[in-house]
Amino acid sequence: MFSLKTENEGDKALSVASAEPIIKIQGLHFHYNPESEHPIHALQGIDLDIYPGDYLVIVGHNGSGKSTLAKNINVLLRPTEGDVWVKGMNTRELTNTLAIRSAVGMVFQIPDNQIVATIVEEDVAFGPENLGVPRDELQERVEWALGVVDMLDHRHRPPHRLSAGQKQRVAIAGVMAMKPEILVLDESTSMLDPEGRRDVLAAVRKLNEEGMTVIAITHFMHEAAEGNRVIVMEAGKIVMEGTPRQVFAHVEELRALQLDVPQTTELAYRLNQRDSTFPPDLLLVDDVVAEIQRRVNGRSRA
Repeated sequence: MFSLKTENEGDKALSVASAEPIIKIQGLHFHYNPESEHPIHALQGIDLDIYPGDYLVIVGHNGSGKSTLAKNINVLLRPTEGDVWVKGMNTRELTNTLAIRSAVGMVFQIPDNQIVATIVEEDVAFGPENLGVPRDELQERVEWALGVVDMLDHRHRPPHRLSAGQKQRVAIAGVMAMKPEILVLDESTSMLDPEGRRDVLAAVRKLNEEGMTVIAITHFMHEAAEGNRVIVMEAGKIVMEGTPRQVFAHVEELRALQLDVPQTTELAYRLNQRDSTFPPDLLLVDDVVAEIQRRVNGRSRA
């Protein structure tokens, strides 16, 4: 595995890593159909610590084990070998299932699969209501969750009249109303148009800034730049780990894994090939513009 953890000025990764892990994974293996003649070894010895306040992004091509890993965190699956602890609770213990699922909210790829009511606010209330939240608190949670994802104005609308991005925000609000400490997004923007993706990412970024731990699975490399940590999976293993800037600086290694890099990083990489003094690991458009402007100004002064 490429270990890309280095001292990096001001990186959030360093500050959250000083806390105790909120999720700890050790030696995790998972087999689909383990008793069959041809079991599928989907996870092969995963070791991973996730810290309170992390925004961890998981990337990898189809079949690399990303969703299987997420489902082991949410107890939709349990380890074949190894252990997963969430807030100190082992997912192997059946008595921990409800508490873990209350702590870990999961949003899936297709929002229609999570929407169960005919009115937006009723759908958002469904989860906490089933947890036995009192009526007064339930109303407060629904208003808060819809406010976080900027959907209060749509509270009385039927979900089928919403755009795909709005539906996904409703799905996130429904999870948020259950007050989880950890939000898992499993390809939650893959079915959305660019505007819908921006809306969902803005809502998730806001939640993370307010202290929520976020685990996001995506195949959109520019979305991975949202996180403070990135892991790259291949054949059920973690093969690369670090900050987005550290990971995406390894352009050729990522290409060998059939992955792209953010367009901005691709541009910086190509400029670095022409001029080795140009930083190859820039993630943001503003960073590339600033670097080019700095060089232009330096030449004009010379």
